[in-house]
Amino acid sequence: MSGHSHWAGIKHKKELTDKKKGKIFSKIAKTIEIAARKGGDPDMNSSLRLAIEKARSVNMPNDNIQRAIKKGTGEDKAGKLEEVTYEAYGPQGTPLIIETITDNKNRTLSEIKHILNSYGGKLAETGSVKYLFDKKDGDWIPKYPIDITNENLKQQLEKLFETLDENDDVNDIYSNVNL
Repeated sequence: MSGHSHWAGIKHKKELTDKKKGKIFSKIAKTIEIAARKGGDPDMNSSLRLAIEKARSVNMPNDNIQRAIKKGTGEDKAGKLEEVTYEAYGPQGTPLIIETITDNKNRTLSEIKHILNSYGGKLAETGSVKYLFDKKDGDWIPKYPIDITNENLKQQLEKLFETLDENDDVNDIYSNVNL
């Protein structure tokens, strides 16, 4: 009965859950690192406090949290992260705002361009999409939300959002479409 090992099944399930957890942890660690630039004390830095609460809500280990804070405050001289916001149009001209946290802007830009091209989208000029949104509490709220009834477009957008979300550098994706 080859291929029916109980341990092999457990091993594969654990690998999948560890991979998902690792992706979530790395995104939150980048958020903590950016927030820690304004100060490493959560009592004095509300954005850092919120990022730490988010990390604790997904059971991120304290060592990882402290390491991210040290990177942000400059105690740990590893890679320097930057926040970059891209504006784009998805399939059929759907406006998108893509927020990233990256250590290499050129690599991230080429990856996002490739993903957008694969799903019928394109990168837009700065300011050509942001006017369709209001920034409130750190989130982009669409001024003119629309509902999509075209199932084909819905599926394209869902695949695009899923692929963008799988990219480690992409932090948030905003659109005016209600899926």
